[in-house]
Amino acid sequence: MNPARTICLGFLAVITFGAFLLMLPLSSSSGNWSNPITSLFTSTSAVCVTGLSVVDVGKFYSFWGQLFLVVLVQVGGLGYMTATSVLMILIGRRFSLRDKVTLQQSLDTTGIRGGLQLVKSIIAVTMLFELTGVLVLIPIFNQKMSFIDSVWQAIFHSVNAFNNAGFSLFTDNLMSYVNTPVVSIIIGLLIIFGGIGYQVILEGYLWLRTKFSRDREYISFSLTFCVAVSTTIALLLFGTIFFWLTEFNNSETLGKLPLFDQIIGAWFQSVTTRTAGFNTIDNGKMTVTGIFITIALMFIGASPGGTGGGIKTTTARILASCTSAALQGRDEVTIYKLQVPNGLILKAVGVAVGSLFTVICSTGLLSLTDRNISFISILFEATSAFATVGLSTGITSSLSWAGQLVIIATMYIGRVGILLLMAAIFTDTRPSLIKYPKESMLVG
Repeated sequence: MNPARTICLGFLAVITFGAFLLMLPLSSSSGNWSNPITSLFTSTSAVCVTGLSVVDVGKFYSFWGQLFLVVLVQVGGLGYMTATSVLMILIGRRFSLRDKVTLQQSLDTTGIRGGLQLVKSIIAVTMLFELTGVLVLIPIFNQKMSFIDSVWQAIFHSVNAFNNAGFSLFTDNLMSYVNTPVVSIIIGLLIIFGGIGYQVILEGYLWLRTKFSRDREYISFSLTFCVAVSTTIALLLFGTIFFWLTEFNNSETLGKLPLFDQIIGAWFQSVTTRTAGFNTIDNGKMTVTGIFITIALMFIGASPGGTGGGIKTTTARILASCTSAALQGRDEVTIYKLQVPNGLILKAVGVAVGSLFTVICSTGLLSLTDRNISFISILFEATSAFATVGLSTGITSSLSWAGQLVIIATMYIGRVGILLLMAAIFTDTRPSLIKYPKESMLVG
């Protein structure tokens, strides 16, 4: 098997095993066997770090079921090959060349050397952020529950936040903490750092280490770092401003809050739409404009190498730069005075078109299987599933079994990536040696 097929089948294997674990009587609070489709849906949502659920996970699953859910989210956030590499390191197994190539494709790095060191760095970064989130959230949750319960709640929510999954043990997600800005800020920061990508975090760490060391070594940030950081900041500002403008008069969402809490709520909504799935306001009661902005931000998603989905910030930036170049009459695309290779432009176009096609197909199928649901809610659900966000207008539990299967397939495609999935299906990716003649055509 080629590396892409190994990764795709690996995710399927983890999802299947997770569904079996969640279906066991010890995983449910009732002590009975769970519905296979419900277990498959929850397992897929966990491994694909989405957060959509047809049941209330805090009430439906026992401690063991919730523990299985956290482990599945962690494995899904790290990625199949990263989690497998950790296991291989622990048991002392040596990596073959095929293992290194598969790991390289999974991490989307340029070479196979240094892959194991990168895996160790990813594990260290993950543990650092998740442990920090746990320590900060424990005293906040302890104000409303026992210490033991607050520890488990902090672990569950910290792991889900950093891995950009939206599962919550609270029935109303985080809506009861909308007046507690600290929770929104901590969860929001975990989401941002989890979704911005490990390469960006590691480059930032190296810059800070050099900044405060005696060696004044000059560090040049990669184009990925510059694009991911600048685009993320721009989207966060855009989302915060527009969510506040569209919802500050809505008494069902932000309108009932003081001004400071409104701004924090709008910021958190801008953060969580970038593939996290937590919510401090009721998405089903947002204005149509707010829902439309949410759909657009969900489709863009997080950054490459992160735990989120979507077409990624770098893809959106390349497409925007292509549009700018075309409107200015230029025949080359530049970002920060660096020319973008044509192969990368083709890849970005392929990701965008393939992703749009997937969302359209998912929306169309859901419109057939669940005709009693409004179109805007179906489009919201399909985009949320593909971008592995986990936000919902409240229709997830009312989907038919056929609609649930559509969402399961959409979440899987969104997690493995449309290009990786195509590479797994079509194994012959060798460059063609045949060159065809060029001819111009009318466009626009």
